[in-house]
Amino acid sequence: MFGFLGPNGAGKTTVIRVMLGFLRPSSGSAWLFGKDSWHDTKAIKQEIGYLPGDLRLPAWFTGNSALSIFGQVRGRDLLRPGRELAEKFALDMSVRVRAMSRGMRQKLGLILALAHSPRLLILDEPTSSLDPLIQQVLLAHLRELSAAGHTVFFSSHSLSEVEQLCSRVAIVREGKLVADETLATLRTRAGHEITIVWADASSAANLRPPAFLKLSRHEPGLWQGVLEGPVAALLDFLVGKPVQDLFIGRPDLESLFRRFYQTSSEAGA
Repeated sequence: MFGFLGPNGAGKTTVIRVMLGFLRPSSGSAWLFGKDSWHDTKAIKQEIGYLPGDLRLPAWFTGNSALSIFGQVRGRDLLRPGRELAEKFALDMSVRVRAMSRGMRQKLGLILALAHSPRLLILDEPTSSLDPLIQQVLLAHLRELSAAGHTVFFSSHSLSEVEQLCSRVAIVREGKLVADETLATLRTRAGHEITIVWADASSAANLRPPAFLKLSRHEPGLWQGVLEGPVAALLDFLVGKPVQDLFIGRPDLESLFRRFYQTSSEAGA
């Protein structure tokens, strides 16, 4: 389960199109299953399922006709697995695309991407337009695929989903990869987030934060920021001081993501 993160315009969709052989890279190359994504694209696509972020389907398609056509293209019968997925995602396969809501079209796109049980599944904003119940059904299905040995490449703006789903993430910024590691490693490298609530604001107002505390919020009764040293050093600093409450924890994915982009904008400024 591999999460691929970045804001609009960072280059996520371009990377996916290069991986799929839709774009030829101006330099470098992409390799999937030991094959070059441009020169061996036909062989690679046999083992890939793909849901684009801007899904377009012919208006005359029904779910059943789409499965039939996709099955002919792939050279296998997709009707049975496709109908099983349709039942799981609560989609009426007899409805034409022109009469489908956006959420129904998204479900059909997922079914077409999943029905042939691909070795690699590439999803670009897959939960867009899905209601919360179906989102959970999809995430559970992706976990099952991963447990069975399939790879899921999950590009999303929903950081909470990526955090629920993925053990490893890459973060792209302005066309450059700025992180590619496990969530656990990212959090460890990022240090701890801290919140200190002072019981006596007037006494705390005279305190100076130690060098290992980088505060983003510094008020007489409240300190918030990042601990860049050992927890023991912070606890030693707080001994005998008027602490009312203390929070120490690893940052969530959203905080990590925001830091990468704040750092970038500050560097640019």
